[in-house]
Amino acid sequence: MTPAIRMLRHLGVTFTLHDYPCHVSQDFGLHAAEQLQASPQSVYKTLLVRHEGGAAVALVPVSRQLSLKGLARALGTKKVEMMAPAEAEKLTGYKVGGISPFAQKRMLPTVLDSAALQQTRILVSGGKRGLSIGIHPEALLALLKGCTAPIGE
Repeated sequence: MTPAIRMLRHLGVTFTLHDYPCHVSQDFGLHAAEQLQASPQSVYKTLLVRHEGGAAVALVPVSRQLSLKGLARALGTKKVEMMAPAEAEKLTGYKVGGISPFAQKRMLPTVLDSAALQQTRILVSGGKRGLSIGIHPEALLALLKGCTAPIGE
């Protein structure tokens, strides 16, 4: 049981759990899509960035790259940069490859790629490698007090 699952269950959120064998050390999101036989457009990676105002979370499909300029615009800042893996782990309490957008140590501003709204359900990390959570994008946004923007390219 991960903090993300505990949080969602505690709040009574509707979600599904998807276990899969994880035997890679990079490209965790594409591996998850393959293992779960899910469309890469429906599997989202959780990325952490730094900007002049602090830190933020970006969620983009594993089939796309994060647009740093698009994310900066969405956050209302001039520049964002990817956070180092060790810093992301320390900030969230999760290991890289299993960083969930839910139940991180601190609630950070969260931006979901607007393409997610075309999906009835997206898959995000459940808080450890080999575990994904299926959730409606609107439910994710409400829980995280997030916003959408075209941040995938």
